Amino acid sequence: MRLAIGAALILAVGLIITLANSFYMVREIDHAIVLQFGEPVARADGPGLHMKVPFIQQVVIMDSRILDLDTPPERILSNEQRPILIDTYVRWRIADPLLYYQRIRNEFTAGQTLTNTLRADLRAVIGEVTFSALLSPERTNLMRQTRDLMNEEALEFGIVIVDVRILRADLPAEIEQNVFERMRTEREALARETRARGESEAIRIRSRGERERVVLLAEAQREGEIMRGDGDAARNRIFAEAYGRDPEFFAFYRSMIAYERALGADSTRMVLAPDSDFFRYFADPAGAN
Repeated sequence: MRLAIGAALILAVGLIITLANSFYMVREIDHAIVLQFGEPVARADGPGLHMKVPFIQQVVIMDSRILDLDTPPERILSNEQRPILIDTYVRWRIADPLLYYQRIRNEFTAGQTLTNTLRADLRAVIGEVTFSALLSPERTNLMRQTRDLMNEEALEFGIVIVDVRILRADLPAEIEQNVFERMRTEREALARETRARGESEAIRIRSRGERERVVLLAEAQREGEIMRGDGDAARNRIFAEAYGRDPEFFAFYRSMIAYERALGADSTRMVLAPDSDFFRYFADPAGAN
């Protein structure tokens, strides 16, 4: 009786183990292939619960999502023979799980393979352009070309390259310092040239301003002399007309002006004869002296 119960328990455990090894689960984010004696014989079509031959067949699960590959910076020569440090990353996914397993097996090997492919394709693409092209909108086209070249090789391994991105494109430190020094020298030369042009322009503007000032002053002086001459002429004409009309009044007016100029506000002493002609209007306002 005990032997029968033991045998039944062993049989039940064996059955449970057999059933557990007869099914496998595939998630929506996975690929799955079935191996028999180490060789792939089938692949799971879609997520869910699938069957396999227990103990003889094994299941390999692979990620079906888009994966990232961050590669170390690569030193590449441009068509100017200038070394450039290119920092890139690649986005890829498994398109054919059976072919991927046969050629690559795992993500580590896939990363090494894609890194080597990327290096070769970057040299082919970047080697045909200048450094300035990497800093221009042409950069997008260069990344597209690199992706297409990688896909030509990656498809042979069951991989599709979704995208290739150039994160940074820098000059090596020693080259960068030389370029910086050259740029600084060029900017200093440009600054000196700009200052020289500015000083020349300033001298020209100042000279033109000084010339215009002299011309304006000369014209103003000429106009002033003309106006003073006209005023003197008008004054002399008026005096002449006044003298012609009343010579005695004109003489009296001239004497008043002489008194005003000769006898100032300060103490003034004059030694003249009392009957001097200068004082004739003092003794006789009529000037009949």
